[in-house]
Amino acid sequence: MSGEHEDEHSAAEETVVRRDRFSGGPARSFLSSLADDERIFAADIAVDRAHVVMLADQECIERETAGEILAALADIESAGHGQLPDGEDVHEAIESAVIERVGPEGGKMHTARSRNDEVAACIRYRMRADVLELIETVVEAREQLLAVAEAHTETVMPGYTHLQPAQPTTVAHWIASYEQALQRDTARLLDAYDRVNQNPLGSAAFAGTPVDIDRERTAELLGFESVLENSMDASATRDFLVEVTGAVATLATTLSGLAEDVVVMASKGHVELDDDYASTSSIMPQKKNPDTMELVRGRTGDATAGLNGLLTNLKGQPRAYNRDLQRAGRHAWDAIDSVTESVAVATGAVTTADWPAEALERAAADGFSTATGVADLLAMAGVPFRTAHELVASAATVTDSADGEPTSSASDSDAPDYETLDAVTQDVLGDSLSAYVERSAVEAALDPTESVAMRDSRGGPAPDAVVAQLSAASDTLSDDEATLSTRRDAVESASDRLQTEVDRYA
Repeated sequence: MSGEHEDEHSAAEETVVRRDRFSGGPARSFLSSLADDERIFAADIAVDRAHVVMLADQECIERETAGEILAALADIESAGHGQLPDGEDVHEAIESAVIERVGPEGGKMHTARSRNDEVAACIRYRMRADVLELIETVVEAREQLLAVAEAHTETVMPGYTHLQPAQPTTVAHWIASYEQALQRDTARLLDAYDRVNQNPLGSAAFAGTPVDIDRERTAELLGFESVLENSMDASATRDFLVEVTGAVATLATTLSGLAEDVVVMASKGHVELDDDYASTSSIMPQKKNPDTMELVRGRTGDATAGLNGLLTNLKGQPRAYNRDLQRAGRHAWDAIDSVTESVAVATGAVTTADWPAEALERAAADGFSTATGVADLLAMAGVPFRTAHELVASAATVTDSADGEPTSSASDSDAPDYETLDAVTQDVLGDSLSAYVERSAVEAALDPTESVAMRDSRGGPAPDAVVAQLSAASDTLSDDEATLSTRRDAVESASDRLQTEVDRYA
């Protein structure tokens, strides 16, 4: 993200060096990341405070000097990023602003650190907050989706494979399938969070420092759960950005599938989006377009592009710090911002939509979607499944006339009636269908609602099976909410702890 160098001159010395040797030219603006660094301005103030408190605790700088620096940082924080002096990055600008207020002694804030470990700490500090916000958004989305699913455990709808009618299912079963995916997305983000939340501060440029610092102390003050052990790795690595962006890209892909399903269903009249999540055509007044879901689908490209851009940036960089890293963070920021919005919009579209139960149930019978249920009945009666599969497929073929129109009494659902199935059974098995399965069972299997009710295996769409899934999902959601709360509490406690320590110098 920011442009940090390995040199550890005092700020006053650095200013002179930069004025004499690097006083201007077109490369100055090219090198600067100050505008982009607004995102980590607050993080830098926190990291500076923790570092100064630690230096004073360790008697590396005088207590009075620490108090002056901390007071200057409070003034700079109050003024805001926009009032910083020019600099290559936010770190240099804040340090310059401190020296303007305190004098040369303000340069002691940079004792025992480089901008390399400083920016690594700032990025982790801010990324931690962004990941927590995204996790919270996903957790809330799951809660809302489960509420809608609970209301639709018996709302039968068509299920598709290859965009063709396949088997009847329910709205609840469909929603639960995405909630399950979002569970895994949550788990990936929580795992990534724990590796973001590690302290690189104190590793300096990459080779540590001879100053008697306490890295555990800054970790405690900043709320980092652990210290990155190797100083070269601590300053250089950005694999935590890759992990977060990879989890975000996976989440975006989950949302893209959800959005695609809704777009297709809307085109068939199987769902009607609330007006807040749709738009009309500029020329065709009769149309209602699922634009928000198309944008959710499109924003997946932001996340996958971010991941590819980040990996390309990091590929082939030698250890330790390289200026390429100034461009690395923006890929992760762009991805996480885009997808956080997508989660909220996609969830809102689904939870406010109208699900027309009667139209869905009619559509659930299209394309002889209950065929597998009849084959399953024969298989449970002892007929080899492949034989039963062939038999039912033959009945479907017989049902079609030469011009492709259904000829049986079940024309509304494109399904063969009992008589057709019985005739084919006699041809294939040499016996009537009733010798294997009662007529009432076959006719029930041909009905979409009864077909769904049959599929009561664990994870299936039968209402009782879905209720069990939703109950388990609710338990997992509660666990994730507790984990999220624990992570948030730890960060807030650290923030309070840091403020208490800073106040001691007031």
